[in-house]
Amino acid sequence: MKLMLSIQAVLLLGVTVASAAQDAAKDWPRRPVRLVVPFTAGGGNDITARIIAQPLTDELGQQFIVDNRPGGAGNIGMEIVARSQPDGYTIVVGNVSTNAINPTGFKTVLKFDPQNDLAAVSMVSRIPNLLVSGAGFPPTTMKELVDYAKARPGQLNYSSPLGGYSHLDMLDFNAKAGLQMVNVPSKGAGASFAAIIGGEIHASFMNAATSTPQVKGGRMKAFATTAQKRLSDLPDVPTMSEAGFPNTGSELWVGFFVPSKTPRAVVQKLHAAIVKVTQQQNVRDSFIKAQVPLAVSKSPEEFQAYVREEVQRWAKIIRDNKVTFQ
Repeated sequence: MKLMLSIQAVLLLGVTVASAAQDAAKDWPRRPVRLVVPFTAGGGNDITARIIAQPLTDELGQQFIVDNRPGGAGNIGMEIVARSQPDGYTIVVGNVSTNAINPTGFKTVLKFDPQNDLAAVSMVSRIPNLLVSGAGFPPTTMKELVDYAKARPGQLNYSSPLGGYSHLDMLDFNAKAGLQMVNVPSKGAGASFAAIIGGEIHASFMNAATSTPQVKGGRMKAFATTAQKRLSDLPDVPTMSEAGFPNTGSELWVGFFVPSKTPRAVVQKLHAAIVKVTQQQNVRDSFIKAQVPLAVSKSPEEFQAYVREEVQRWAKIIRDNKVTFQ
């Protein structure tokens, strides 16, 4: 009899907890929500967050506030969210670097576990990259760039957050092209852009959303794109494959993550809101204008599975290239 009562009590407790979680989702959000961007303003994460913040505000009735927290290759902002209350009011706008590369690259120094302390909600955008330089850099084609850099081993540099996708992509490009360009770590795309345009940095992989306007405006040169086909806004810029370097370079995917213990119902409500607002034509037009391709996940589970695969893929790249991060 006592055992039966205990079982009934456990079942009742489970129903009560599930009901409380559903109630939490119904009430969420009741106050402003913070979107932590772990990089400086101007990069793909920041653009994605700022485009979608207002539509989510309109859809859910509470303000979504973008909060840039750069530093530590994105790990500072990530840790802020990982250690925050799991209530849906603090979200990190992560990307391929923070959530797929850093778990391996910074494993020995991280004070949190990106895979276990954060839960995936949805991918939002997927941005191809461009290999660019400032307008004053002498080379104008990929062949000229490679020849120029080969003639100056150790004298040319590139800029990327330490351990980020652009860092690893440049290491891979250097290896395949036989170059010895040196990385100058940056806090984010904004800092790298200024340095490239100013001529302090010679060449780097930068996301197409922010670099395309600079190329079209004559402030940057583009040697190639990591996209599978040429970009409509830059039809004269070849793909990396066309330029002689197939399977070189990656794309910047950006997505939402919350603390892992956030109620599942809240995660699902947030995902549903992302799906709904990104189907609106005015929102889609905003992403198109910003040159940020939308790539919304079908479910949180789909995005979580994709992130796991990405972690494994980048872990192999890091091991194969014997890359160490400090």
